[in-house]
Amino acid sequence: MNSFVLTELFAVALMASLLVKFWLATRQMRHVAAHRGAVPAAFARTITLSAHQKAADYTLAKARFGLLSMAFGAVVLLGWTLFGGLDALNIAVRDAVAARWGGMAYQLALLAAFTVIGGALELPFDLYSTFRIEHRFGFNRMTWKLYVVDMLKGAAVGALIGLPIAALILWIMAATGGLWWLWAWGAWMAFNLLILVLYPTVIAPLFNKFEPLADESLKARVQALMARCGFAAKGLFVMDGSKRSAHANAYFTGFGAAKRVVFFDTLLNKLSPGEVEAVLAHELGHFKHRHVLKRIAMMFALSLGGFALLGWLSGQAWFYGAFGVQPSMAAPNDALALLLFLLVVPVFGFFVSPLFARLSRKHEFEADAYACTQASSQELAAALLKLHEDNASTLTPDPLYVRFYYSHPPAGERLAALPLSANQPA
Repeated sequence: MNSFVLTELFAVALMASLLVKFWLATRQMRHVAAHRGAVPAAFARTITLSAHQKAADYTLAKARFGLLSMAFGAVVLLGWTLFGGLDALNIAVRDAVAARWGGMAYQLALLAAFTVIGGALELPFDLYSTFRIEHRFGFNRMTWKLYVVDMLKGAAVGALIGLPIAALILWIMAATGGLWWLWAWGAWMAFNLLILVLYPTVIAPLFNKFEPLADESLKARVQALMARCGFAAKGLFVMDGSKRSAHANAYFTGFGAAKRVVFFDTLLNKLSPGEVEAVLAHELGHFKHRHVLKRIAMMFALSLGGFALLGWLSGQAWFYGAFGVQPSMAAPNDALALLLFLLVVPVFGFFVSPLFARLSRKHEFEADAYACTQASSQELAAALLKLHEDNASTLTPDPLYVRFYYSHPPAGERLAALPLSANQPA
């Protein structure tokens, strides 16, 4: 393959992905707007018209904003690649750092500079989403002070964790020969598994307060559920999610013996004990069906393929030339190849994303079915309805948009699949 062919393929893939995204977004907007005036018949007795219209307006606001951010993202991507932005940044950093501090310092500086510039470009969009859209619909509880503190903490954690693993990967790329990508993949996987262990106890508490679940009756109910399901956890915790958002959630975090159950305080305030049990039973369904392990295995396989592809592309001059980047003859190009790879590959990966969304929806249905064997299906249905209403999730998404993007089934499909006439578990 030569540079010109790859440039053409990239341009075609980018244009095609943008057209598909725009088409799907406008379908979604038209479909939601067309059904805004009436609550779907299946929900007429449980969802008010005002709640339904709020969800429609929230969906439309996010979709319109998404079109703007999508267009901006495409311009930024073109700026980094075909318009020479990455090449210019590489030359500037190399000239300022490489001769004085050496190749590793130059490469880490390049990665850091790219990350900082990318974050600065995305910052206005994140601010608008948080302080305009989320605030307009009553979800944002983030103060400006907390936003800045979170940003500074995130940058510090990113530097403390990201720079060492980046240095390790770059060292492996330079020191381990033609099969460097295999060793780099092994290091990356070990790092991800370590993060799964460290995140609950080291990283997450830097941003949120976690307190043991104090409601003894709910605690006993949850522990009985976990005993029935054969699930062990290090503890049950309540997270102060309400200081940032009104959205509710519950999740498992950690890996192996470090697993813990975390409830958002907003979730406990909105759901009854039976509904909380049903939501937790759904999450346990993911573990019962080994969805977490399957996703980790898939991540392992995809990342192995990605590292192998990077290992091949990084040695091809046409890979750099196709995107207006001139590799250095006097300094290592490993960081440059890594950044170029991370910029380009997602454009092509977009077209297989519906397959992963479909698999995720399948897992959600399986987790729901399992939950109905361990908790009340009526309670699960009630909890799902409350969460859809409180999170302003539209009840009338465009079916094709759902098939392409949704990682969770829409409310209508999900509730229709529940055995609502089933007996409650013993």
